[in-house]
This record gives sequence, structure tokens and C-alpha cells, in this order.
Amino acid sequence: MQTRVKVNLTILELVQGDITKEKVDAIVNAANSSLLGGGGVDGAIHRAAGSELLAETRNLRGCKTGNAKISKGYKLPAKHVIHAVGPVYQRGSDTVADLLASAYRRSLEVALENDVTSIAFPAISTGVYGYPIDEAAPIALNVAVSFARTHDQIKLTRFVLFTEEILQQFIQALHALLDNHDDRLFD
Repeated sequence: MQTRVKVNLTILELVQGDITKEKVDAIVNAANSSLLGGGGVDGAIHRAAGSELLAETRNLRGCKTGNAKISKGYKLPAKHVIHAVGPVYQRGSDTVADLLASAYRRSLEVALENDVTSIAFPAISTGVYGYPIDEAAPIALNVAVSFARTHDQIKLTRFVLFTEEILQQFIQALHALLDNHDDRLFD
């Protein structure tokens, strides 16, 4: 199952799947600040890309929360990996939503700087960092839709979500976001 919408010149897709198998210009890694691999999506991407990815990310000297850096994709089908560091969720924090939005926005900006025209995102910060999907999905989609409305270089923005439950949360958030806009759903 997938949901598609066209925003400006960008196709925005929501699919269930494995981000390490995406054939796009860049996949986004839900990275930790060391950029040296970890669990969840981060570990899966490092394993699939091979040891060359770790060698390159060592030279990137980490990344601050809310920011993103790019590397090659090595053994992945994607040409690049954009390593985005989302926040650890803290209920009641004034900054976690801004930091999560920044991680998505900076990923898209890094993509533009590197001539990326297709990009795939996971649900950043929703695994071990504990960000609730129902709070994270609207933030992620709002950034993606806003960016697509003002930038036309990226032709495909795909959210590759690990489970059907997460996909459904993103679909609900997308429908809520677009209810009052003129973007067309393709379902």
C-alpha cells in the first residue's frame, strides 16, 4: 500500500518498506550525533552500505542534533546517505519539535546542495529516541510539504516506513495536513 500526493513539482509518497533497498539519489539515515552507526535504521544502513560508510563518517566528525551531513551510499542502491540527527524525545520540551523539524529541513537542504532529485526518509527519532509517531508524523510531513511548495529540484520525496502501523499514522497526518490545501492525492 502507498499514498501519493503531488505538491508543486514534487511527488510525495508514503510506503511501507526497507529504506536500505530504495533506488533513489539519497536515503536519509536516522543517525546519532557520532555518525558512527548504531541500532535501528542507523545500524541497518551501515550494515547494508558496508565498512566504507563507517570509514567516511569517521571523517565527518559527528553532527549536531537538528543538522544533517552527506556521505556516499557505497553498497546501497542509493548514491548518497544523508545522516540526520533527530532529538531524543522529552515530553513537555519546548525544543524537541523544532529540532525534529530542523533535521528534516536540513536533510532537504543538503539534498539540494548535492543535486539530489529523489530522496527517501525514515521516521526520524521514532525508534530508540522515543518520539511518538502521532507527534512526529505531522512535523515530518509539514516540513516536506512546505519545502516542496518552495523548491522544485527534488522530484520525489518518499517516506519509507517500517511497519503498517507507522505508515497508517503518516497517512492520517498527510490527509489532515492537506485537508485545507489544493494538493492532489493520487492514492
